[in-house]
Amino acid sequence: MIELVSESRCIACNLCVSACPVNVFDAVPDSPPVIARQDDCQTCFMCELYCPVDALYVSPDADRVGIADESLLADAGTLGGYRRAVGWTKGSESQRSTDQSFRVLNKY
Repeated sequence: MIELVSESRCIACNLCVSACPVNVFDAVPDSPPVIARQDDCQTCFMCELYCPVDALYVSPDADRVGIADESLLADAGTLGGYRRAVGWTKGSESQRSTDQSFRVLNKY
């Protein structure tokens, strides 16, 4: 379940808003989006996957609802963990080059 949008990392690109298949987020002009319908989250990780700056945290436990501690998540390297796991980070350029859906992130 989506638990965190980092205000310090977010660049307000709203890719997470567009990527979410169930409309969990509300876009806010010139600000990070807000988690408006957390209970609708399907834990699909699409928002975390498309976030170019690792500003989101989706808990792999779909039933867990809690308050995510951003500093603990950052220190543990958890922010952006899903992107790294599937090869969508800069360190995995060779793996992502065959994935056509990654092209949406090229401008970031």
